[in-house]
Formats: sequence, C-alpha cells, structure tokens
Amino acid sequence: MKISKLSPNFEVSDIRKTVAFYTENFGFNLIMAVPETQDGIDQTFAENKEYVYAMIQKDNVEFMFQRSDTFKNDVVFSKGLNIGATVSFYMDVEGIKEFYQDLKSRNIELTELKTTWYGMQEFYLKDLNGYILGFAEKVD
Repeated sequence: MKISKLSPNFEVSDIRKTVAFYTENFGFNLIMAVPETQDGIDQTFAENKEYVYAMIQKDNVEFMFQRSDTFKNDVVFSKGLNIGATVSFYMDVEGIKEFYQDLKSRNIELTELKTTWYGMQEFYLKDLNGYILGFAEKVD
C-alpha cells in the first residue's frame, strides 16, 4: 500500500460560512462544491443553491467540508459525536510572524505565537466549527 495524499474531511454545519472563513482568513480557494441536489459539481457557489460539500485548496493543502446531515450518513462512526476535534491539523507555513499579526486583528480565537523546544515558531487557532489548526515555521 502507498499513501499519496491526506485530505481531511471536516463535518460542518454550514458549507458557505466555512468556506468563507477559510478563504477570507487563510487565502484558500474554492475548488468545487456539491449542491444539495447532488446532481453535479459547481466551481463557484450559485446564489440559489444550498451545498452539502466543498473542497478548498491553498498551495499543497486541501480540506474537504461536508454538511453534518450527509457526513453522518456517509461516516457512520460519527453518529452521536459533536462537530469539532481533539486533534490539530498542523501546517508548515512561511512568514508566520506576519500571518499571526494579521490574524490577531480578526475575531479569531488563537494562542500566543511561541518558539518551541523543538525549533518551531507556532500558534494554534480554533475555526468556526471547533476544529484546531496549527501553524508553524522552522526557526532559523
């Protein structure tokens, strides 16, 4: 077996709001969205449609978002569990100080930027669905 890619699929309550959070705060781009009718794929959000799935991408990172009702049907292990996670999605970035300062000016819950014993400068934040994102850059 060879694993070639990891693409987390987050259970979310609102596809549009979640995509907006990631595009506005982190510069991700919408790659595709599946309408509630599940009869095709849209490259952009249409005004008159509700969505059950979306994929976003920035550089080499992809995230998938799936609305709770369809996620619970597809991922049966999630039934009875809350949205959110006790896992963090850790991403290496460049320009962490500037990125951190930009996020500090927004209404986002985040930790302090710190230098770790293992040589990374990092911080964590919580997204609007309760998922924890970690951002780090190797200290020179």
